Amino acid sequence: MLTTVALFAQLKLRLLAGNLRGDLQRKLGFVFTLLIATGLALLGFFLMSLLRLAPHDVAADLVIVAFTSFLIGWMIVPLMAFGLDDTLDPAKLSLLPLRTGQLAVGMFTASVTGVWPLAILIVMAGALVGVATGAGGVLLGVPAVLLQFALCVVTSRLITTSLSSALRTRRGRDVLAVAALLVVVLAQLPNLVMNRGLGDPEAMLRQLAGVLRWTPPGMAAHAMADGGLAGLAELALVAVIVVALGLLWIKALGRALVTPDVSTQAASVRKESGLADRFLPDGPLAAVVTKELKYIRREPRSRVGWFSAIVVTAVLAFSLSRSTGGAESMPIVLTCVGALMIALQSGNAFGIDGRSLWMNAVVFGSERGLATDLAGRHLANASIAVPLLTVIAAATGLFTGHPGMIVPAALAGWGALGIGLGVGSVTSVVVPYTVPERMNAFSGAAPGQGGQAFASALGATLGIALLSLPFVVPLAFGWFWVCALAPFYGVLAETLGRRLAARIGFARMPELLGAVSKGS
Repeated sequence: MLTTVALFAQLKLRLLAGNLRGDLQRKLGFVFTLLIATGLALLGFFLMSLLRLAPHDVAADLVIVAFTSFLIGWMIVPLMAFGLDDTLDPAKLSLLPLRTGQLAVGMFTASVTGVWPLAILIVMAGALVGVATGAGGVLLGVPAVLLQFALCVVTSRLITTSLSSALRTRRGRDVLAVAALLVVVLAQLPNLVMNRGLGDPEAMLRQLAGVLRWTPPGMAAHAMADGGLAGLAELALVAVIVVALGLLWIKALGRALVTPDVSTQAASVRKESGLADRFLPDGPLAAVVTKELKYIRREPRSRVGWFSAIVVTAVLAFSLSRSTGGAESMPIVLTCVGALMIALQSGNAFGIDGRSLWMNAVVFGSERGLATDLAGRHLANASIAVPLLTVIAAATGLFTGHPGMIVPAALAGWGALGIGLGVGSVTSVVVPYTVPERMNAFSGAAPGQGGQAFASALGATLGIALLSLPFVVPLAFGWFWVCALAPFYGVLAETLGRRLAARIGFARMPELLGAVSKGS
């Protein structure tokens, strides 16, 4: 067993070290991820340790809620967050000459080896400073933190292993898309409750902790705060639960290794004529528009982006209208938020093509060819986004009680969409990254490129915010007439961004093709 642990730990460390031998973008992404994880670990440890200043019962309740939140995060995030280690997919390890128990030990080792697991462990260790009292609290606190960490890892591996086969299918990815939307909605419930003033926060915390107190993470947190025989009994029960979950994981892993992969079954192919063929003349532009519309309709990651824009905008409309009293500018703000979320889907335009991008690259004889390709992608997005933003503007205008702001909100949303598409063109060629094949449900970026994905989204968001200032500042002073100029400004930003991206991308097409072809 020790040999297996050492082997998988060395393999994981070598994979992490391999990021430092890649290209400059990969190195910068790894360093950026390392800095973010380190900062969050220190900040989390500091915040947990500050609980020492709160009353002991309040601090214990907060740790119970925090430990439960950590477990829920480990259950959900590996299914839908980008940057997760792709090597933890059981299918990638099925041919290794290892028994199921050895493979489980190795996968557990790989799960706890890395920057982010260490950061989470450091944050959990902050609870020792925050709630542990006396020698008993410290003696029980150390195993409580380790058991809580093991509980998170084992539960996460059990869920991902059990769902690995289903999540490689298109139907499984669709279910995951719906689940992601539900997570977004549920994450807003505390904010909605607080905005509506439905109760005393301290009383609500006490009631919530009283319920979570009897869950495994709640018992681990309570044992740390108790430091007595009751806490020792709770830790023993948590240890039994961790072992039971581990045995279930091994059983699920054994089943996953011998279950046929249904995602490799051949699918039927039918010939169909799209709307682009009816309205656009034959040529590269119509071909790109048709391809992109099919991607939007068939690719689960594309669908979840569009659906999430609607759901998050609806949640924000309900929350902000209650907290701000339905300000007159609220329809404009909410429509622009929807446009921003839609435009962020274009921040890595070539990533979904993967290695097949070379078939497009061979026909890019000039910068104009690449610009035409980007124009087709933008036209496909706009054909769906423009009507959708119009509906969002109408819905938010009626919901907030300002129907007169529907037209300005729609115009502002169209302008924000154009800005987002222009900025997304530039980020697509400056910070490209690989989007794994649709059958892979374990990551949204290739291993080692999670930092690049985050940098791309952050850069696109900052770029859109910066370029939006010329008409955001007048709106802040109540000059709503500038919304009439927003679509023209958006078209200008999209055109200039697309041409700039074509000039940059055509000059570095080999690097672009290599960046979107890693691990796809």
